[in-house]
Amino acid sequence: MSPVPPRTRRRSIPSAPVRAARRLGEIRRAQLVTTYGVGAMIAVENESFLIRGIDSWDISEAPFISEPRLARQLGVSGFRSPPAPDRARDGVRAVRFPELYSCPECKQLQPFRKFNSPVGRAECTTCQEKLVPSRFVMACSRGHLEDFPYWKWVHRGNRKESGSCGGRLTFRADGSTASLRSVLIGCRCGVDEVSMEGAFRRQTLRELGIRCAGRRPWLKDAPAECCQEQPRTLQRGSSSVWFPVMPSALSIPPWSEGIAKLVAPYYDKFKDEDAASIGAYVRMEKLLRHHPEYTADDVVAAVERRRRAEAAAAEAACDPEAFVRARSYRQEIYEGEYQSLSVAHPEVADQDQEFVCEPPVAPVDALRESHGLAQVMLVKRLREVRALQSFRRVEEPSPADTPLREAAISVTKPNWLPAFEVSGEGVFVRLDEERLRTWEQEPGQIMRAARIRENHEKLLSTRIGGSGRAAPPSPATPQFLLLHALAHILINEWSLDGGYPAASLRERIYGEGDMAGVLIYTATSDSAGSLGGVVAQGEPDRLAASLRAGLHRAEWCSNDPLCAESEASGVDSLNLAACHACLLLPESSCENNNILLDRATLIGTPDGRTPGFFSC
Repeated sequence: MSPVPPRTRRRSIPSAPVRAARRLGEIRRAQLVTTYGVGAMIAVENESFLIRGIDSWDISEAPFISEPRLARQLGVSGFRSPPAPDRARDGVRAVRFPELYSCPECKQLQPFRKFNSPVGRAECTTCQEKLVPSRFVMACSRGHLEDFPYWKWVHRGNRKESGSCGGRLTFRADGSTASLRSVLIGCRCGVDEVSMEGAFRRQTLRELGIRCAGRRPWLKDAPAECCQEQPRTLQRGSSSVWFPVMPSALSIPPWSEGIAKLVAPYYDKFKDEDAASIGAYVRMEKLLRHHPEYTADDVVAAVERRRRAEAAAAEAACDPEAFVRARSYRQEIYEGEYQSLSVAHPEVADQDQEFVCEPPVAPVDALRESHGLAQVMLVKRLREVRALQSFRRVEEPSPADTPLREAAISVTKPNWLPAFEVSGEGVFVRLDEERLRTWEQEPGQIMRAARIRENHEKLLSTRIGGSGRAAPPSPATPQFLLLHALAHILINEWSLDGGYPAASLRERIYGEGDMAGVLIYTATSDSAGSLGGVVAQGEPDRLAASLRAGLHRAEWCSNDPLCAESEASGVDSLNLAACHACLLLPESSCENNNILLDRATLIGTPDGRTPGFFSC
């Protein structure tokens, strides 16, 4: 065949190059739950981005995390560890926010796209200076987020419609003061520059006629929601921009060991299958080849046991009162842990256990007589799963939050949630119930607890607003305040005696209903959290010494007599005798945000009229 004449040859047209997603940086997996989760802003060099919803994440190789009790309460099938940056194709997506940037040289303030910056860089094409993201954003308590309305701010009082002046906004800081008075916004249409002073007042945006537009920029293609909440001005880096809602649970038997742990990763495949299909799959995939002690019938029984537990939980969740469901979540999770912590679960050789709990070798009878402790358990091994359920803005999470304040982390309801697991050790202490009941009847302690509870329930009622729902009851009882204060003095003492930073120790308070215990533990994302240092503090002689030293420190605070005689202290007046010099802990240690504390529950009041539990 003769060759095709050159002029008739078909040229191959190269396909348009596929633009790869820009890699912005790397953060730890746990930070995608605790610090930079969905909806949170993250600074990357001189740029700012918003973490996108989990429906945009690549979880094809993300490890599955099993915690049936927590998954059942949160209404999901399980949890996934956030994608690892070195294994996921796209990993976690982010979107630029705020959209407004300014140039420190020419002072222009405009959307980032109008600067025409080179790909992968944020710089002004006119000045070749690095751009600066807007310092201010606008958010509401339902989680909606927008850029601050600079145009309306600088043109307030003018009758022109938004954007009709044709001028360009400018942003500069004259450096005369460290206050907002030195931050000046102008427009080249000729209006006078105005400062940002007063922009953070609660009523400022309302007075400008600005309402929440219901935008959720962290969710791709999410429609704007109808929102009646009044937005607030916030600093871009403020902690009020993003509060994570992170429920957690300890892995306890039977879910933490044996066949239940083995079945957990496959439960989604098995839950709708009959026994024959499950048995066939087990044999075909050889799931038990490394576990000859189990049979396919054991797998079927484990699946059926979990089905029954989920059915019972679903029936209990049919209560139409949302706050009752929220309350039952904490009660069920904590009651199960309390029961497991009160019973010995010794270590078994050649068995992979996530929960090992044993009493100390030495008797604790002396602790009952001297300090009113009925039981001490050494938790030599524990596993905790912490999940990101949703987040809040403007106001920190509260038990009184309505479902409307739960900012979504995906466009549609997910069947999984991002989570991470930590391993560690701890000490569980249970008080003598008889001595506790006698002490609780002290009129002084009843009055002090009632004062805190009244303030707390007033705050909860305020958070309910006009929803027509009943506010959840406050847990501020003499028993709860006592256990909470006890946990804080032990953490402070062990941070001095055991060599642990206070921020690495955490508390779990079991103080509702018939529970009367506290767990102090440390946990990390690897096995380094189980080195025995905390467990050693639970030996009776060392625990007695820690209690004596902690109570001695609690008898006098450097802020006394003001601290000891305080009738209201702390955020929203939710503490009494408690301050940074005596009881307050780092935020990572206290599960109650350093509220509901009273040192007098431990050592009594200075006048001696109201005895403390340990001074009876």
